[in-house]
Amino acid sequence: MKNNSKLTGKNVLITAGAQGIGEAITKHFIDSGANVVIHYFSSADTANQLTAYATSKGVQAAAISGDLTKEEEANALVEKTIEALGGLDILINNAGSLVARKLLNEIEPDFWHKVMDINLTSMMFVTRAAAPYLAKNDNSSIVNLASLAGRKGGHPGSLVYSTSKGAILTFTRALSTELGAQGTRVNAVAPGLILGTSFHNTHTTKESAAATTAGIPIQRAGNADDVARAVLYLASEYDGFITGATLDINGGVYNM
Repeated sequence: MKNNSKLTGKNVLITAGAQGIGEAITKHFIDSGANVVIHYFSSADTANQLTAYATSKGVQAAAISGDLTKEEEANALVEKTIEALGGLDILINNAGSLVARKLLNEIEPDFWHKVMDINLTSMMFVTRAAAPYLAKNDNSSIVNLASLAGRKGGHPGSLVYSTSKGAILTFTRALSTELGAQGTRVNAVAPGLILGTSFHNTHTTKESAAATTAGIPIQRAGNADDVARAVLYLASEYDGFITGATLDINGGVYNM
């Protein structure tokens, strides 16, 4: 990809940065000359490969594991990021999962809390730990990964996931107001059908993907690079006027 000179030398933390959309985001930041910390939960091999790739490109990188639903591990991730890079300019809150499809009458309290913790509580923990370091810069940026499901409600069985992603849209708006005075812009992206990722490989059937694709105005599903480019744009507009916004990436299925 073309180098984004605004990102050269910037320090970036990407949660779940070694799989699916997160992996694409990490690669795009590396290709733009940014230093990266790649958080992972179970994708150690890919995280290490990305670290080696960054080194080959002449930028700093570190791979750090952690369960971000645990406050102490989220705090440790941010502290280790500062140790590795010396500061923080950009936070990409990408970690999240549908976990499983369950209808309302199948949802146990433990399942509800698990999905909410993975998608929303972990985001709060990491953001709260990172905010003081982001404030040390005149301009800094947070991009949160939401979902088209947070706009439309998702397919049957995604009630908890969709609810958590809808909450991220509000979290983004509220946080942009709270952190604006410290020079931190906060935005979100809401991807639609993004094929070729473990998420849809696990939770979306080929028949469902084909039916959804048939209803997309531009007649194709998205890919991880489509999302990564949008994330980099929002992250890099240091002198921009965009904050509290959500960029929909869905080929025209949903617009407002």
